[in-house]
Amino acid sequence: MKITLLVVGKTTDPRLASLIDEYRQRLTHYVPFDFVVLPDLKNAKSLTEEQVKTAEGEAILRFLTPAMEVILLDEHGREFRSVEYADWLQKKMGAGRDLTLVIGGPYGFSKPVYDRADGKLSLSQMTFSHQMIRIMAIEQLYRAMTILRHEPYHHE
Repeated sequence: MKITLLVVGKTTDPRLASLIDEYRQRLTHYVPFDFVVLPDLKNAKSLTEEQVKTAEGEAILRFLTPAMEVILLDEHGREFRSVEYADWLQKKMGAGRDLTLVIGGPYGFSKPVYDRADGKLSLSQMTFSHQMIRIMAIEQLYRAMTILRHEPYHHE
């Protein structure tokens, strides 16, 4: 099984990009992992929120394949404690399908993306920037892997 984190738009803060790279490298010791960045929309400022969601949604859907299990990072998604997330992830890994976690743009997802999704996951009830949530998602994947291997990264 491979895990992919699919994001819309590049990471503009070099400090966050550095952290993403660090945790991406750590994570690849446990599981095949891809960090895929869909390009920013051109002329997005001249589009309505709905047009932006539609265009981003089309780009997301072009990337996805029928074989992927697609989980949207969404404020209305299921929340886990880290140990519960590790257990959930282990079950997903046991199912054998490639897992794709998707972080959308600032306006969220279009209806066709929601329709394609196999589930929704929330990392917090609080709101974070789409730049910050990337590192949080990768770090939680890494944390889950260390929990599953009984390594001393997570303390409870």
